[in-house]
Amino acid sequence: MGFPPPPPPVVPFQPGPLGAVTVEPGEAVQIRTLLSIRVAPTLGAVARRGAEFAVEDMGTVRGRQIELGNPVDTSCSPEGGRAGALGISGDANVVGIVGTNCSAAAVAASPIVSEAGMVMISPSNTSPRLTSDLAGNANPDYHPGYFRVSSNDLHQARALSDFVYNELELRSVATLHDGDAYTTALVAAFADAFGELGGEVPVEAAIAKGETDMTAVLAEFAAAGPDAIFFPLFITEGSAFAAQARAFDGLEGTTLISAAALLVSAFLETPQSEGMYFAGPEAGFGANVNEVTGRSGEQVLQAFDNRYGGFPGSPYWAHSYDATALLLSAIDAIAVEEDDRLHIDRAALRQQVGATSMRGLVGTVSCDAFGDCGTGRMNIYHHTDTGVTDIAQLPVVYVYSP
Repeated sequence: MGFPPPPPPVVPFQPGPLGAVTVEPGEAVQIRTLLSIRVAPTLGAVARRGAEFAVEDMGTVRGRQIELGNPVDTSCSPEGGRAGALGISGDANVVGIVGTNCSAAAVAASPIVSEAGMVMISPSNTSPRLTSDLAGNANPDYHPGYFRVSSNDLHQARALSDFVYNELELRSVATLHDGDAYTTALVAAFADAFGELGGEVPVEAAIAKGETDMTAVLAEFAAAGPDAIFFPLFITEGSAFAAQARAFDGLEGTTLISAAALLVSAFLETPQSEGMYFAGPEAGFGANVNEVTGRSGEQVLQAFDNRYGGFPGSPYWAHSYDATALLLSAIDAIAVEEDDRLHIDRAALRQQVGATSMRGLVGTVSCDAFGDCGTGRMNIYHHTDTGVTDIAQLPVVYVYSP
């Protein structure tokens, strides 16, 4: 009678071409947030809190604690994005990043994160420059390892142009941007989509970041006499523009339209916001359940209320929660346990994130070849009452679903 064959030899873990993170016994799995806390604070603070709740609800990865570390602030700028990415990627123990939440910061951060072999998943970057043209072609600022749960602004441009042209029946829309990757790409995408329908963009104006005297640009708009003005600015510049446009001679009947950067409670409570339209992501996530953590949107919102009082000031709390859960579930799926150590291969992690299809709070999160993982769904909101500052309670006048 023969003897059974010997078991195959145990092959020690070998890192792939991008290297690996080894978590020693008793140590935590390290991830980081790269967000804007001081500039665009509503977006940054809400995103950080969403990530924190996801970490808490996830509990552990392969029995290891999860540490977010201190927030790394981009100041919503290329310089801040670059500095933050360099700092995080210089720590060999960090596995992945939740961020950024401003496209301008992502343009500078993404190549650094990619070169380091890491994964970064954004909750609220939307510029098409960071991924693709949605027709199978990479855009100039796409780099492997970059993903986002938010939707490409090409979807928003199509939704808004259809609403303005076919629902409001407006034919002339002036646009205004502040020079960064988010605002410039969005107004360009809108102009293309609106033009395809037969609409006209008589003026494409620009201001500088931090500019609050809008007299010159408002005079240019008044001279052109558009039916509407589309200005997807952040709160400092956007609030100043809306307030001054309301009182400017020649623009009394002009429809004001903005986008997600102004779709925050801090702006919705101001008098100049009343009557405006906003293009942005869905906000009613209460009934949805994240399959990784098992928590519903309603439960996470209750946790927000218990800890911070009230509701999140931006709808991107849910996107941040899902981005964090996606990252952690991918780490859990590819981690290799060996002699009480946990090995996390960077190339395998990228592949796993890209291949994951997950039911999240925002809906099904599934990534394409260029890192777009969002649903593409968009709402157009009409803000008619400054007493309503919870985005989830705003009247929705148009729904877009690709």
